[in-house]
Parts: sequence; structure tokens; C-alpha cells
Amino acid sequence: MQTQQKYLALNNQVEMPMVGFGTYLIENENAAELVQQAIVSGYRHIDTAEAYGNENGVGQGIQSGLKELGLSRESLFVTTKLWPGNEAWGQSPKTYEATLAALNSSLARLQLEYVDLYLIHAPFGDAQRLEQWKALLELQQQGKARAIGVSNFREAHIEEIKAAGLPLPDVNQIELHPWSQKPDLVAYLAENNIAITAYSSLVPLSTWRAAAGQASAKTESMKADGASANSPFKAMAQKYGVTEAQVLLRWGVQNGYAVLPKSANRERIRQNIDLFSFAIDEEDMAAIAEMDRGDGVAWSSGDPTKGS
Repeated sequence: MQTQQKYLALNNQVEMPMVGFGTYLIENENAAELVQQAIVSGYRHIDTAEAYGNENGVGQGIQSGLKELGLSRESLFVTTKLWPGNEAWGQSPKTYEATLAALNSSLARLQLEYVDLYLIHAPFGDAQRLEQWKALLELQQQGKARAIGVSNFREAHIEEIKAAGLPLPDVNQIELHPWSQKPDLVAYLAENNIAITAYSSLVPLSTWRAAAGQASAKTESMKADGASANSPFKAMAQKYGVTEAQVLLRWGVQNGYAVLPKSANRERIRQNIDLFSFAIDEEDMAAIAEMDRGDGVAWSSGDPTKGS
């Protein structure tokens, strides 16, 4: 299946497809089938993480998808993330050596020799944060990660890297959607040539994390907004002849962010990658710019395994 795609050029000239398949909340036993389906549907960017507990299944799906289409490993962009450890949860922050070992373990689970992007999942472990970043730089030198970056980092965390005289991240993966637009952080990342991957793009929909066990800090009033028959995204979807999810995802890529839609539904998997056959007009983009509600809901619980 041929699907239109666009790319972000990272600092080291690695190109990252702007639409990736997210695998957060996909159980390991279901990951292989869904990742394979995503690849067959045209996705060339797969996002997972050590903390998701599904790297084995994702790896199986990658191998099956590549084999089914006769694609080379080089045709696929794969992201995974280091779980850095959180002392507040009784975990020891990963050391330099433990970080090197963590990617080796992820690669074994994924059945890959390298990943295209390796991220520190969250800015935990003050004492080890720079050591973890130095380890990522070493892994990049070893060819085990073509690009490296961070997730859920704010300006101060990146300034810490800059103050140490170390190369800056290629990417920061953060919660971004019309209700959490983070203009100051987005501007800072642009000034420092750090590409953005947006997660939780579909927060404004009433169906976002509606299933049992998928709780977030999203309020009932927010849910009511998304469910309203007068939802601005519903009206925009009708205007452009697409789904509400496509409108929200298109808002991300139109702003220059990579996005990571996740679905277990074959038709929605196909729809969610079709983001370049339409554009949101200036009037609607201006209206969306007025919808910002602050810092977000997926990460506000303090647990990135509930957000990215």
C-alpha cells in the first residue's frame, strides 16, 4: 500500500517519518499483529518503549511486516525509549553502564541490530540524568542508535545538557494537542533545532482513554467537551470530509510535529496515516490556537507510562 508521507530531518540528517504508529497500551500478545498491520497499511515509523512491556511483540510485528512486503530493515524507522528509573517509585536511576545494557536488551527483544531513535523516557534521576545522556551519545557512536533524544523534558532539563557542553537531543517527545500547545517549550525547541514528536494527540476526543484501566488526569468536563455534538473538531471533520482524529493529527503535522496515532482497528489505522490529502485552513488553525488549556493531562499524573 502506497501512502503519502513527509519527513523531519533530524540534526544528524536522519529522516524521521512524521506519522508513526504508537504502541503505548498495546499488550505484548497483541503487538505483533497490530504492528504488522500498521506496516502493511503504510506506516514506516514504529514507536515503543522499554516501559511499555511490548518490545518482544513489536519486534515480531516488525519482522513479519517487513517480510510480507519484502522491505529492507532500512525502510523502517524504529523508536524505543530508556526507562531511566525513578527514585520516588523506589527505583534506582540507571547508571551509564545500565543505560548501555538497557538498549542492548531492547535490541534483543526487538530483534534489531540498531534503532533509529533512542529516547530517555522522562527526566527522572537528577544524579544520573547526564550520565544517561552521555551513554546515549556513546550508543550513537557505536551505531546502535542512529539518532538520540528525550521525552517529557522541559527547558531546564535541556539547559542542563547544554551547560555540560554536550550535544543536544535530536528529538523531544512531548504531550501536544489543541488543549496543551506548550508555546514556550515549542519555541525553545525550535530555537535549539530539536525536532518534536507529539503524543496523546487525540486527547480532545470523548473516546480518548475511555476504556477501563486507561485513566488519566483528563476531567469529566473535558470529556463532555469532546463528546458534544457541537464539538469544533466534529464540525471540522465534516468540513474536510475526514474523521475527528484525522483533524487532530493533521493539526500536529501541519505545525511541524511528528505524531504517533495508535489504534487496534484496521480501518482507523489506515485513516490515521492519511494526513496529507487535506489541510486545515487558516481560519480553523487560528480557532484551534485559542483552545490551549495549559500543561496537559497525560503527563500531569507524573507517570509517563500513562502518557507516552
